[in-house]
Amino acid sequence: MADALSVIPANVLRNLSDKLYEKRKNAALEVEGIVKQLAAAGDHDKISAVINLLTSEFTYSPQANHRKGGLIGLAAATVGLTSEAAQHLEQIVPPVLHSFSDQDSRVRYYACEALYNIAKVVRGDFIVFFNQIFDALCKLSADSDANVQSAAHLLDRLVKLDLNGSMDVSIEEFIPLLRERMNVLNPYVRQFLVGWITVLDSVPDIDMLGFLPDFLDGLFNMLSDSSHEIRQQADSALSEFLQEIKNSPSVDYGRMAEILVQRAASSDEFTRLTAITWINEFVKLGGDQLVPYYADILGAILPCISDKEEKIRVVARETNEELRAIKADPAEGFDVGAILSIARRQLSSEWEATRIEALHWISALLNRHRAEVLNFLDDIFDTLLKALSDASDEVVLLVLEVHACIAKDPQHFRQLVVFLMHNFRIDNSLLEKRGALIIRRLCVLLDAERVYRELSKILEGEADLDFASIMVQALNLILLTSSELAELRDLLKQSLVNAAGRDLFLSLYASWCHSPMAIISLCLLVQMYQHASAVIQSLVEEDINVKFLVQLDKLIRLLETPIFAYLRLQLLEPGRYTWLLKALYGLLMLLPQQSAAFKILRTRLKTVPSYSFSGDQVKWTSSGTPYSQILHHSPSVSQISEDGDVVGQVLGNSNSHNGINFTSKLQQFEHVQRQHRLHTRELAHSRNTSTNTSSEDARRPASSSSTSTVEVNRMPSRSRKGPGQLQL
Repeated sequence: MADALSVIPANVLRNLSDKLYEKRKNAALEVEGIVKQLAAAGDHDKISAVINLLTSEFTYSPQANHRKGGLIGLAAATVGLTSEAAQHLEQIVPPVLHSFSDQDSRVRYYACEALYNIAKVVRGDFIVFFNQIFDALCKLSADSDANVQSAAHLLDRLVKLDLNGSMDVSIEEFIPLLRERMNVLNPYVRQFLVGWITVLDSVPDIDMLGFLPDFLDGLFNMLSDSSHEIRQQADSALSEFLQEIKNSPSVDYGRMAEILVQRAASSDEFTRLTAITWINEFVKLGGDQLVPYYADILGAILPCISDKEEKIRVVARETNEELRAIKADPAEGFDVGAILSIARRQLSSEWEATRIEALHWISALLNRHRAEVLNFLDDIFDTLLKALSDASDEVVLLVLEVHACIAKDPQHFRQLVVFLMHNFRIDNSLLEKRGALIIRRLCVLLDAERVYRELSKILEGEADLDFASIMVQALNLILLTSSELAELRDLLKQSLVNAAGRDLFLSLYASWCHSPMAIISLCLLVQMYQHASAVIQSLVEEDINVKFLVQLDKLIRLLETPIFAYLRLQLLEPGRYTWLLKALYGLLMLLPQQSAAFKILRTRLKTVPSYSFSGDQVKWTSSGTPYSQILHHSPSVSQISEDGDVVGQVLGNSNSHNGINFTSKLQQFEHVQRQHRLHTRELAHSRNTSTNTSSEDARRPASSSSTSTVEVNRMPSRSRKGPGQLQL
C-alpha cells in the first residue's frame, strides 16, 4: 500500500473517486502514465501495489464513486502495461468481474467498459477467465438497464472476435455452465446462448458436436419461443449440427434420441416437425447404436403418424417404414417386449392411422420373431381382443389378421375362439356390429370349417342358453349368406354321400339345436328335407314365439336368394321332392297369414307345377293343388338327384343314411329345446315372483282356485308326432 501511495499523488487518488466523470477520467490517465513508467523501469512490484490499491480501496469500496474510479483505474493500468499486462491479469480481472453484479447499474456499466478496454489490450490472453466472463455476460445480457445491456453486447462481440482456434478454451468446464442456462426463458439470455453456441461450434479446435447432448434439449426448447428471431436462430443452429452429424463418423445417437423422443410429443408444431426430422435422420444413420432405443423411437413416431400437420405425418410415416425395414435381432439388444408394449399402448390411440400402424408392427414382429412375441402374448391378448370392437373396419380386419397369425398354433387357436366367444357373450354390441365381419374374416384366414367346428364345440356346452341361441342364429345366418363360406356350404350339401360333409353336419348339429330355425335352415341347406319336416312337426306352442317368427321371416327371405336357387329348382319336381314341399308347407302353416313372409312363401308354392317332371305318376285330387298331390303320392324309393346326391329320405325304415341316425338327432334337438323351454319358464316365474311379491296377500283369495301360470304354460296345445307320424 505504501509503495503505491508513494508513486500515486494524493490528488490523483482523490480525483479518481470524484463524482464527476471528467475528474475520474483525468485521474485514470495519470494512473496510466505512472504504470507505464513503472513498466518501463521493470518495477512490477510497485505495479502490483498500485493494482492492489485500486482494488482494495476503490473497486471493493462501499462508495459507488470509489468503485467507478477503481474500475477506470484498473483499465488505465492495463493500458499502461501494454504487452506486459498478461502477468498482472490475475490481479486485474477478478475485481472487474466482481463488479458485474454490483447493485449500482452505473458501476455495472463501468465494469463492462473496463473489461472491454482490458480485453482490447490483452486480447486472447484473458481466455483463462473465459468461463467467468461468459457467466457474467450471460447475466448482463438480461440486465434491467438498457445502457448496461448495450455495453455488455459490445463486450460480448469483442470477446467473440478474440476467440479463435489458437485459444485454449476449457470446453469440458464450459459445457456444464452452458447446460445450466439452456432452459432460461429470458429472450435476451436465449439469444446470448445461441450466439455463443454458434460461435464455439465454428471454432475448428472446439468439438461442440461431441457435447451436443448436453444442450440439445435447450435448443429444442427455444424452437417454441415467442420471438421469431430466437426461433430462427435456434433452428439455424440445429440445422448446422444436423449437417455435422451427417458428416461425422462418430456420434452419440443414444443420448440425443432420448431427447428427440420427448420433443416429438411437444405441443408446438415446429418443435415436433424438427424432432421427427432429426429422428428420421437418426434412423437412417444410427444403425446398431439405436437398437436399444427402437421402442422409445417407435413411441414417438406412431402418434406423429396421425398429426394434424401434413409435413409431420409425411416424415413420421417415412421414419416408421425405415424403422420397420431394419432387421434387428433380440441377440443384438432388440427388445421385442418393449416394442410390443408400445404397440399395445398405441392401440388405444384416438387416431385410426396410429392404431393401424401399431397393428402392422405387431404383425411384423410375429412374422420375424414369432417365438418371442408369443412369450408376451398374455400382455397383449386382451388388448387385441378389445380392438375387435374398434370403430374402424380396417382396424378390425388388421386385428383379425394378427389373431389369425397367432392362432396358427392349435393351443392359441382354441384360446382365440374361447376369448372371442367370451367377448361376444359379455358385449352384445360386438356381436351385433362386428360379429359377421369377425367370423367371416376368421373363416378366410383360418379355414372356415376349422372355425365353425370350434365355435360349435364351444356352443354345444354353453351354459347361457339365451346367448347360445343368439350365437347359433348369427353363425347360421353367416353360413347361409357369406360368399367366404361358399365352400363350406358345398361340403355340407354332400353330407348324405360324403364322410367329410357328414362329420361337419354332425359337428354343427349339436350346437344348432339351440335354435329351431337354425336346424331347419341347416337341414334345407344339406337337403335333408324329411328331417326338416320332422323338426317342424316336433315344435310345440312355446317354440312359436316372436323370436322364432322373426327368424322364420329371415329364412323365407333367404329362400329367395341365389344361395337357395337349387332348392327352388327342385320344386319343379314335386313328385321327387315330396318332403321338401311338405317342409315348406309346414313353415307356411306356422306363419301368420297377414305377414309378408307368408305371402312370399305362398306365392312361391303357388308356382309349383301340378305334375312331376321326373315322370312319376301322381294321383290327382279334386283340389288340384300341389300339396293335395303329395298327400296321395307315396314314393317307394329313396329320392336321389340326377348327379347321385341323396336329397331326401323315405318313410318307414329309412331312419339313417350315411351313418346319420335321424331319429337320434331329432331326440337330441327335442332335448335341447326342452332345456330352453324350462329356462324360459324359470325366467318368467322369477319375474312374476319379484313383481307380485308386494301384493301377494291381497290377491291370494281371488287366485286360490286358478291354475298357476307355470302349469298353464306346461300344457301342450296339441299332440306331438313322432318321426314316423309326420303329418300336417
